[in-house]
Amino acid sequence: MSQDSKRTFSRRAFLATSAAFVGSSAAAQTANSTEVEADINGAVQRNIASFRSLDWQPYFSTLAGGAILVDVQSRALHYWSEDQSVYKLYPTSVPLTEDLTRKGRTEVIRKVEGPSWRPTPAMRERNPEWPEFIGPGPDNPLGTHALYLSWQYYRIHGTHDTRKIGRRSSNGCIGLYNEHIAELFGMTGVGTQVLLI
Repeated sequence: MSQDSKRTFSRRAFLATSAAFVGSSAAAQTANSTEVEADINGAVQRNIASFRSLDWQPYFSTLAGGAILVDVQSRALHYWSEDQSVYKLYPTSVPLTEDLTRKGRTEVIRKVEGPSWRPTPAMRERNPEWPEFIGPGPDNPLGTHALYLSWQYYRIHGTHDTRKIGRRSSNGCIGLYNEHIAELFGMTGVGTQVLLI
């Protein structure tokens, strides 16, 4: 067997083993997920070409209190600090469908570390098997931190199910990796302006 053949075989074996491992991890996470309504294990079209930095000025007249822009199409959250010394770009999960997506201007009205979760009445209607309440912890679909928006039931929050990020997978909220929402949580305050486009 030539050196190139050995290298090809090893690479193929590694990829096959990796795919099997990833698949088993994803199946284990699905059992604890209470926010996803669609199977996200299948092929997913991602829009990574649009994941790029943006300037705040086309979207906000001022950065007073800081600003968050969520671009649902590119599945990205942009944050600018009031003094423009900090700019962050995070990948997000976005709502499953257009009818669950709300766009426009809102603001952060409350910040909670270790949030609890209750499904909305509409969620309970669609999914009567869901629990009525989940306290803080690893089974909570809001992850470790949540920024509550002025729109009822809408939040920017973390997730313990990292497969959701970069996908249409929520019931209306914007999801971030737990480490990203923790960082954003520390930079924002009540009154931070938010725009979803």
